[in-house]
Amino acid sequence: MPQWTLFGLHQGSASTRWPAAGADAGQAGVLGMPRLDARRCQAGCSDCADACITRAIRIEPEGAAVRVALDYGRCVACQLCVEVCPSGALQTSPDWALAVRERDDLVWREALASAPARELASGVRRVFGRSLHVRHVDAGSCNGCESELQALNNPFYNLHRLGIFFTPSPRFADLLLVTGTVTYAMREPLLATYDAMPEPRWVMASGTCAVCGGVAEGGYAGGHGLDGVLPVDVWLPGCPPNPAALIHALLLLVERAAPTFSRGRHVD
Repeated sequence: MPQWTLFGLHQGSASTRWPAAGADAGQAGVLGMPRLDARRCQAGCSDCADACITRAIRIEPEGAAVRVALDYGRCVACQLCVEVCPSGALQTSPDWALAVRERDDLVWREALASAPARELASGVRRVFGRSLHVRHVDAGSCNGCESELQALNNPFYNLHRLGIFFTPSPRFADLLLVTGTVTYAMREPLLATYDAMPEPRWVMASGTCAVCGGVAEGGYAGGHGLDGVLPVDVWLPGCPPNPAALIHALLLLVERAAPTFSRGRHVD
């Protein structure tokens, strides 16, 4: 018997039971998206907006008042805003599972009150709750997202245990998972892949680049993400989103997980 077979039998299963309650998601100590407490903002301060490399933070004048707008869809969790904030209005957090069905749910505005999560689309779980086939397209990524996607098939996350599989052919795919800024060169191949998929079909924007273009938005090769290119069913920011966040987003699509983010705020 091969040595590694004996080693595996001795060690037992290495796969996590996550997302079962209490199981290890493998993200202990990970810094997620910053949380904002606008009540602690100092008048006239714009340090966070000036430091933000993706323009995720904006200072919006409103009469005599000034409001802060934070777009988590543009955030790469670099923590620069936390480092320069003089009042502690921006703090680090463990918020890494930010998959949402509506793009607006990634935008935090002081004027918006928190709202309960929207109901998921009906019927998806009945048809695809036990099996989902994914076609991945790199539409101009730096390969950071691809590195995290590869980790989904390692022994710890073992994506197959959840009935979710990657397929090389769009003709057998239920979900088109897109990474990258959607450059000019990849726009037509991406659309051709989508057109080759059978109905019903879904699209997931994975990573901040796919959501909005990320740090490379507006470069000479183009690319502003999937907005306006394809109808997106799940938006998942992150640079890159970690494997647990990817699993949460996939389960959110098939109604096997609840959203943890709504109206730009973390919900328990």
